Amino acid sequence: MAVANGRMEHSVQGASLADILDRILDKGVVIAGDITISLVGVELLNIRLRLLIASVDKAIEMGINWWETDPYLSSQAKVTTEQNRLLQERLDRLETLLANSPVAVQRQ
Repeated sequence: MAVANGRMEHSVQGASLADILDRILDKGVVIAGDITISLVGVELLNIRLRLLIASVDKAIEMGINWWETDPYLSSQAKVTTEQNRLLQERLDRLETLLANSPVAVQRQ
């Protein structure tokens, strides 16, 4: 604390909400907790809470990108889901053909 012009100055500067949010999103914040409800020593309910607050850039830097494959959040994920469905159908057809081929019948 210092005195200047008859006024006291504090070393702690006030930060606006925008500054605080900018720092949180830049660094990231993890909140973790467990809630357990027991009755007479018998565990009835166990809730594990893990919350990460960060910017998209910071999340990608940490290797977190689940929204890119969520079909409800990404149009590219819908395309990937359709491609996976078509590939699964193709694989099923190929497995059926191989199972019914003369080579497969001779092995049995």
